[in-house]
Order: sequence, then structure tokens, then C-alpha cells
Amino acid sequence: MIKSMTGFAAVTREDDTATISVTIRAVNHRHLDLQLRVPQALASIESDVRALVGRRIARGRVEIGLSVQFRQTPGVDVEFNEVFGRALEAALDRARAQGLVTGALTPGDLLRLPQALTIRERAAGADDTLLPAAAALARETLDAALEELDQMRVREGDHLRADLDQRRAMVADLIERIATAADEGRHAMEQRLTERVAELRAVVEADETAVAQEIVRAAARSDISEEISRFRGHVSHWVALADDAEPCGRKLDFLLQEMNREVNTMGSKADGLRVSELIIAAKAELEKMREQVQNAE
Repeated sequence: MIKSMTGFAAVTREDDTATISVTIRAVNHRHLDLQLRVPQALASIESDVRALVGRRIARGRVEIGLSVQFRQTPGVDVEFNEVFGRALEAALDRARAQGLVTGALTPGDLLRLPQALTIRERAAGADDTLLPAAAALARETLDAALEELDQMRVREGDHLRADLDQRRAMVADLIERIATAADEGRHAMEQRLTERVAELRAVVEADETAVAQEIVRAAARSDISEEISRFRGHVSHWVALADDAEPCGRKLDFLLQEMNREVNTMGSKADGLRVSELIIAAKAELEKMREQVQNAE
């Protein structure tokens, strides 16, 4: 199956405990390169995240961002600056002894002094009893995001396959035309050799059998029937890989290398006026296919 490596998904889910948001960005990469951003509160599910991704994605650079907002009302921590309080009380005692102030230090007095009390909002979700439910919701949200990503990659893969199928058919047609042109070129070469030998025979005596064998060997050196047959096999293999349910990007990339090798061999062996032009066209299409296959999982 041809599936694109690129895609994007964003899913948000919430329940009574928390709101979970997951974003996934996927781009091309030779192997599976997973980059995770998981809040400390959900660090325990990181191995589960990797396992979920591994079951759905074979290769590509995948960036996953997961955020959590707990619905629990944040708590408050109040700290009293004891050193400041004692220093303040001592100063007030001295002021009373001098008759400068009267009365005792009250809580209201402390509230008016920013140095006396520190009030901090406790992070929501600090209650460990919420974490299991939040972790379960995070797994559910991630799975939904991966499904959305997969659907996008399948759609992109369908467009990719349509282009590759068109180019594969074009290359297959070029190879058949190369085969025809090479046969014509080989026959023309045999004819030229035969005529040249006939001209020379009028001047120099030659062994008829040896001459005939040399003509056959020369023609055999330009025979590309084996390369044509192997290329046709590669085309059939391509279709089988593209139809299979498993990811096939790497296999198609390797197959294109084999196709290109066969075309290069054809170009070095075949003879004929049209062969070179057809070889260049086939290699150009194979290169375009290789570029497209780099996007396939």
C-alpha cells in the first residue's frame, strides 16, 4: 500500500477530570524518528505513546505534542515569613517602649505587608488521584489523533499512487519501445556486417564459418532481451507491492534502483537510432518516480 509520510492531525478531548490536546506533525524520514513533548504529569504514559505510534507508523519524522489542563480548581499555598515577622514584632516592641505605638500586631496588619505573607497558587492536577483518569483520556485522544493522521496520509498516498501508476505505465511503454528499437538496431547491424563482409570477401579470402560466428557474437553483445525481461518482472513486482497492505516505500525505492540499473545496461548494449533517445526518456521518468517514492511510507 502506498501511503504518504506527511500529514497533520489535532484532536482535543475532555471529561470531568481534564482536557487533553494532541497535535501530530509527520514529515519524510528514512526511518521512524519520534519526537515527543509530554507534560511531566503524564510522563508515565510515554512508553504507551511510543507503542501506539509504532503500531501505526512504519517510518517518517513524527512530532507529537500533548498538553493537559486539569479541571480541578487550583489550590492555594500560604507561607508566612517567620524571620520578617519576628523582626517586625521586635521593632514594634521597641516602638511601644518609646510610646510611639500602641496595641498588638493583628493578622490584618500582616496582610497589608507584602513581605510577611507569600501566596502561591498550587498547580491544578497535583492531586494524584486524577492522574490515572487523565492518562486514560490521553491515550484515547492520541489514538484518535493517530487515526486522523492515518486518514490524511492515506488520502495523500492515493494521489501519490495515481501519479506513480501513470509514470510506471509510461516507463513500461518506453521499455517496450526500446525493445522494438533495439531489435531493429540489431538486425540493421547484422545487415551492415553481412554487407561489409561480402565487400571484403571479394578482396580477401575468409573462413565462412568464422565470419558467421563473429557476426552472431556481435549481435549477441547488443541483445537486451534479458534486461527487458527483468524489467517487466520489476514492473509486475511494483504492482504487487503497491497493492499489498504493508508499507512499501523502501521496497519501491530499492526496486527503482534495480529498474534504473537495467535501463543503464540497455543503454550500454543496445544499438539503434532511437534507442538513446528512449533510454534518456525512461531514466528521466524513473528519476521522477524516485523523487515521489521518497514521500511514501
